[in-house]
Amino acid sequence: MTQKIIILDFGSQTTQLIGRRVRELDTFCEIMPYNKFPKDDPSVIGVILSGSPYSVHDPEAFKVDLSQFVGKIPVLGICYGAQFISHTLGGKVEKADSREYGRANLQTVDTTNPLFKGFEQHSQVWMSHGDTITAIPDDFKVIGSTADVTNAAFASVNQPVWAVQFHPEVFHTLQGTQLLKNFVVDICGSKQEWSAASFVDSTVAELKEQLGSDRVILGLSGGVDSSVAAVLLNKAIGNNLTCIFVDHGMLRKNEFTQVMEDYKVLGLNVIGVDASEKFFSDLAGVTDPEQKRKIIGRDFVEVFNAEAKKITDAKWLAQGTIYPDRIESLNITGKVIKSHHNVGGLPKEMHLQLCEPLKWLFKDEVRRVGRQLGMPEHLITRHPFPGPGLAVRILGDITPEKVRILQDADDIYVRGLRDYKVKLSGEEARKVLAAGVPADMKDGMIEVSLYDQIWQAGAILLSTVRSVGVMGDERTYEHPVALRAVTSTDAMTADWAHLPYDFMAKVSNEIINKVRGVNRVCYDISSKPPATIEWE
Repeated sequence: MTQKIIILDFGSQTTQLIGRRVRELDTFCEIMPYNKFPKDDPSVIGVILSGSPYSVHDPEAFKVDLSQFVGKIPVLGICYGAQFISHTLGGKVEKADSREYGRANLQTVDTTNPLFKGFEQHSQVWMSHGDTITAIPDDFKVIGSTADVTNAAFASVNQPVWAVQFHPEVFHTLQGTQLLKNFVVDICGSKQEWSAASFVDSTVAELKEQLGSDRVILGLSGGVDSSVAAVLLNKAIGNNLTCIFVDHGMLRKNEFTQVMEDYKVLGLNVIGVDASEKFFSDLAGVTDPEQKRKIIGRDFVEVFNAEAKKITDAKWLAQGTIYPDRIESLNITGKVIKSHHNVGGLPKEMHLQLCEPLKWLFKDEVRRVGRQLGMPEHLITRHPFPGPGLAVRILGDITPEKVRILQDADDIYVRGLRDYKVKLSGEEARKVLAAGVPADMKDGMIEVSLYDQIWQAGAILLSTVRSVGVMGDERTYEHPVALRAVTSTDAMTADWAHLPYDFMAKVSNEIINKVRGVNRVCYDISSKPPATIEWE
């Protein structure tokens, strides 16, 4: 029986980050709505209560019955979770004089307490709360304080309950991983048996049992999720897997040919379908972003289904759905707030069962599994790419010529990111290594490409705009291109990447000189929120 930590989600933006940190400790975890704690599950070895946008005093604040697990298994409350524990068990939570947000240092740490084993005094932590705990319950004791927060961390004297008002899951809390390891491994007793190797072994065995000799169809996109799912299924059922890769004409430059070659090297049985003419025809004159998405989605289903129906003995449809796809599709009240392309069921006419071999994995875990399966690094580290492709990176209507312009500009940009090397140390190096990027540490530094340092990058064609320029003493009137690059951990929030000026100058110059139809390059410095990663 697989051990697991349950993370109860009270709506924090960093709940998924808690899950990823626990998984990095080779321990399986599930993120569940605050009111869905699984009763009578012997595999649960500990509970973590997340932060929340609410105050414990708000009428609509989320509440949970602590008696379900307090005193039975170890509990760790984080931020709102800590305040809820204190408020519920007899402590006092009050509005702080000023919002406690940002870096702080633990002035006093009880390193004899198992939660702080191996901690240094004055260790940096990250605060983010408007309320503060002014009194802890009677049977608790303070085990950590900052200059401004007396009850920064506290623990029950009689029961396995711990609480911290800071966020150990974020990188700004420098010993946050140590704290979570102390809780998950030492306190909860995790055997740390969850790893890429163990996942591959157990999943392949499960797929063999689940699918038997049945034929399976998988839609490939060229992205890391569907590619890893394909290789995993191929390892389990071999030629009983048939993959379909649809080219809608809005992939990156030469991507269809390159990806088909990659899949051939991997030994996958792939049917490549060039349907670009149909997509361009149906998109002609359409400028509304949502309508463009719907047309592409509809056409993709039609083309994919037409190919799938030719495989008359297929019984399963496989998808590269990953864990964040499923978490994002529901808010914590259980109401659908976002429909995801991998979540929502199958077309009824297909009469196929659904197989999702990656449904428990985070993106960084998918990449680790890909490496375990021996996949080429350029496939594993490929940035997320929107399903509609470059159609949502072209403002205005879609034409083959506009796609050609954007493909050329994007190719120069992405190749430049891959070629430009940077040296990182300290927190920046830790972030990259934690994401699973292979890099050798030398003298406390690593060298990686800009591409591997950021979450997602791409060029956007402002085809509804023309700007004046001068080339060869002649006046030009052509399109601007905007470059986008963001750093993120899960795409729920993202910050613009601070790319080196010399890199930006070189790429801008190369795009303007080599891409016919472009005479100006801009850089998008918007964060998410309020902007989104894609422009449409």
